[in-house]
Amino acid sequence: MAAAAEKLTRRDFVSGQDVRWCPGCGDYSILANVQRVMPELGVPRENIVFISGIGCSSRFPYYMNTYGFHTIHGRAPAFATGAKVANPDLSMWIVTGDGDGLSIGGNHLLHVIRRNLDCQILLFNNRVYGLTKGQYSPTSERGMRTKSSPQGAIDHPIDPISFALGCGATFVARGIDVDAPHMQDVLRRAHAHKGTSFIEILQNCPVFNDGAWGELEDRKTRAETALVLEHGKPLVYGSPGRMKGIVLDQGVPSIIELADADDPVERGVVVHDETHETTSYAYALATLKRPEFPMPVGIIRQVEKPTYESMLEDQVEEAIQKRGPGDLEALLNSGDTWQVS
Repeated sequence: MAAAAEKLTRRDFVSGQDVRWCPGCGDYSILANVQRVMPELGVPRENIVFISGIGCSSRFPYYMNTYGFHTIHGRAPAFATGAKVANPDLSMWIVTGDGDGLSIGGNHLLHVIRRNLDCQILLFNNRVYGLTKGQYSPTSERGMRTKSSPQGAIDHPIDPISFALGCGATFVARGIDVDAPHMQDVLRRAHAHKGTSFIEILQNCPVFNDGAWGELEDRKTRAETALVLEHGKPLVYGSPGRMKGIVLDQGVPSIIELADADDPVERGVVVHDETHETTSYAYALATLKRPEFPMPVGIIRQVEKPTYESMLEDQVEEAIQKRGPGDLEALLNSGDTWQVS
């Protein structure tokens, strides 16, 4: 089966469905990159499942030539948990949006992350409700004027990265919809991780929130606005002759200017370590926001913990060893029973 999977190409993962997103939507790029990465994973298509909730992003399973399930609003993590527990060998992908995942689905997203189910969560963040035609979402910036906030949103936005870290995520990353090589690398790393992999993907909605991530998507400004994370490398960004670095003083980040001849580490620039067991460093990265700081993209945290399904399997095996395989008929007729005539 693995040998057969290695011969697959991107075309094998393209379904026959017409892709129905608005012209210019960032979802097209995400879909193309996922389809490009799938053949490299060596997983047969019949062992791959894409599960989504409701929203523009949640049309994703229709466009993947794998198994999939378009479920109900915010509940994709619950469906995915059931499927993964029933068949732990599945490569499980959850596709959600900032509205579906962080509003009605926030509670479900919290629990799948804290349980460390072995799955990949792709959260498309365009900072707006697209499918329902442009209301403000949990990640919308304060002051954003929409159909449901004509005087400007007054909610404090949720930061998806901080949310995932607070839930105890063992793998947390951020990508940009149009940065194909970087996104593909993050997807490969996420799949290789055993546990819940949470990826926030900054995605443009050209109809209701065009340009929300414009300075990060534009190659001309990305060097100055994005902090590309590499394990073991100092936190530096910028263009040649205008390089800058991130330092931490008592956990508080700040920016220093770097001359071309400077050694960033000697100047106190932080060396990125995605494997810190504590989340304090990852939280510090999560606080880096535009326009004061560059936004971190890449792997923010990656640690190892037992997965939910492996621990559940251990419990089942332990119970069988102690009490035998069990008898369903005997169980149904045990205890206080009665007959209705």
